[in-house]
Amino acid sequence: MSEALSRREWLKRAVAGAAAAVPLGSPAGAVGAAGQAPAGASFETLTAAEGETLEAVTARLIPTDEHGPGAAEARAARYVDRALGGALAAWLPAYRAGLAALDRFAETAEGGRFARLPAADQDGVLRAVEDGSAAGFAGGSAAFFAMVRSHTLQGTFSDPAYGGNEGFVGWELIGYPGVRTAVTPELQRMDVVPRARQVSAYDYPAFAAARRRRIRGR
Repeated sequence: MSEALSRREWLKRAVAGAAAAVPLGSPAGAVGAAGQAPAGASFETLTAAEGETLEAVTARLIPTDEHGPGAAEARAARYVDRALGGALAAWLPAYRAGLAALDRFAETAEGGRFARLPAADQDGVLRAVEDGSAAGFAGGSAAFFAMVRSHTLQGTFSDPAYGGNEGFVGWELIGYPGVRTAVTPELQRMDVVPRARQVSAYDYPAFAAARRRRIRGR
């Protein structure tokens, strides 16, 4: 199996494992509104320093390489930041404490804040965090790593209406053809790759109407 296929297959399996954890809160808006914030835009929930560290972490968890874009292009950090102000609000204290602990550990281990380190040094720091050997994390560094990894997967591959998967780069990376509201016999064939239709679920009239009714009923 080629390296490109290995990466894609790993991501498909990781996404399948994380899918059940995707929060079902209200989206940030339709794709046309939520998916166009310029790179480097200010964070809504995290501080600028926290956001910089988070962006650097997500960029190493699903890195950009010769086979395609990663979490940075998908704006996974933006997804996490917005979700921490809503569906993931219960995780905000853990993020604040964990991101601060990560920077302290990076300073001790490599002599600088995580976001300012070379990629190879960042990977070394994250390996220590993942295996639980990084000091200074309440509840252990492995738990923090697992939390951020799960939310990075969500931000890279979830519906763009939630703030991540910018330009559908996550769906393209794993070959997901997009939401289908009806499954035709052609779509059920195993020998045919479905034509990609990359549209947010919230751009389908039925979804949009249901959301409007839900909002009016509040």
